[in-house]
Amino acid sequence: MRTKIGVALAFALVLVLPLVVRTLAGGPDRAASTRRGDGSVRTLVIVTPHVEQIRLEFEEAFDRWHREKFDTGVRIDWRVPGGTSEIVKQLEAQAVAAARQGGLDDNGLFAPGMSGADVFFGGGSFEHGKVATERRIAVVRDGQAREVAYRLARPANFSPAQLGEWFGENRIGVQLLYEPGQHWLGTALSGFGIVYNRDTLRQLGLPEPRGFRDLCDPRYVNMLALADGRLSGSVTTTYESILNKEAWDGWRTLRELCGNARYFASASTRPPVDVSQGEAAAGLAIDFYGRGQSQFVLRPGQSADDSRVGYVDPEGAVYIDADPVTILNGCNDFELARLFVEFCLTIEAQALWQFRSHQSLGGAPADGLGPRVYELRRMPVRRVMYENYLDRMVDKSNPFEAASDVPARGWRDAIAPMMAAFGIDTAHDCRAAWRALNQARAAAAAGRVSAGVLAEMEAAFYAMPAHRMKDGSTLEFNEANYKAISADVARWRDPERSRRAQIEYTTFFRARYREVLRSWAAAEK
Repeated sequence: MRTKIGVALAFALVLVLPLVVRTLAGGPDRAASTRRGDGSVRTLVIVTPHVEQIRLEFEEAFDRWHREKFDTGVRIDWRVPGGTSEIVKQLEAQAVAAARQGGLDDNGLFAPGMSGADVFFGGGSFEHGKVATERRIAVVRDGQAREVAYRLARPANFSPAQLGEWFGENRIGVQLLYEPGQHWLGTALSGFGIVYNRDTLRQLGLPEPRGFRDLCDPRYVNMLALADGRLSGSVTTTYESILNKEAWDGWRTLRELCGNARYFASASTRPPVDVSQGEAAAGLAIDFYGRGQSQFVLRPGQSADDSRVGYVDPEGAVYIDADPVTILNGCNDFELARLFVEFCLTIEAQALWQFRSHQSLGGAPADGLGPRVYELRRMPVRRVMYENYLDRMVDKSNPFEAASDVPARGWRDAIAPMMAAFGIDTAHDCRAAWRALNQARAAAAAGRVSAGVLAEMEAAFYAMPAHRMKDGSTLEFNEANYKAISADVARWRDPERSRRAQIEYTTFFRARYREVLRSWAAAEK
């Protein structure tokens, strides 16, 4: 019964994510209607992809911290429109609309309340980097059109000494802990790995996976849970870690993962739940989703090693990314937003991510640190937490010691459009061609299919398209040409060029997959 209730709650969590971000109603008084010290409540509007457990623990703790410092409570108005990528798209659209309505001044600042929220909390550094990127838009001033530079984020403006106390060296592996201009600051760290069902693996005759390549085993076909990188920034980071580790050959790995995929979920929360119920044998997951699901299905007294759900960080590819917080340009209450950022980097808030809950301990510890109800199982961003409190953490690992130092290849922008073309929008053909190719491999090993036929099928399955440039010339989609192709579509941000390229890519991949099927059909005769 406990498991069934938990699964229902987990699915309910996924279902409540698609709420629409609402525009702030009213003027500056909407977010900060009271002065400090009068005992009343202020409101902070936060847009986030974070799950409900995180929202509940942080709201309660921030309210308590704020009351202790200022004798004023805080209510958080959470806005949860979907995954991180969807949030960024909505912030972009809202900023353009606000600028056209005259809400952007010549210094690039939006009027209070124009952003629709005060803070963007959670996600990955890539998406928060988009929010921090300088943009330009044409606005009309006194009947004259002019360009104004702006960002979706506002700098938090903490002192260098304060940043040094919180972060020390601004680096983990090859990644930053905060953006140097303070347009985003990390509050936690995210790892990306594999969640798997031990019972289902035994039924399929598969060993427990240790790396991403293990998931390319054809016995995983239709039993691998993936998420759609167009909708989930976190899963795109996982796919990027494969490319970073394997270089250009990583595209082959991504193609094979698509061949085994059961589906491509719109949210990264779904694969761990489905894996726990045996709907899939394994899936890609953010570390805390995978570990959290493993913990949830434990029977009383059962150890994590015996849980039917396991989680592993891939060997040699522990990609650690900051999970940031950003103050939004056009926020209604900059002061309160900045206080929330400050709170997120206190010892009290950092302890929320990894300490045992007071409920599980049977009461609060003497120092009061830790979450009240939910064990969030996220990795804190501050080094001091691992130096002084590792023994109090649920997961006793130090990401600063484990982080990979393999640099980013710079191909992330292509992941969503390419995987859509060769795996998601062509899922049926991809899966069928992958099955046929593996049947041909077995037949070739047994001497029933010639090496030449198998080589032709391999070449067709792994083929990459030619990209048509603006001038009508074509370039093969390969490592040498990537920068030129990326520039041609403005890093996949030119909607018209990107749309045309993706249609051509999709047509190409579908044709190659069907070529594989024809070759196999002929070889079987």
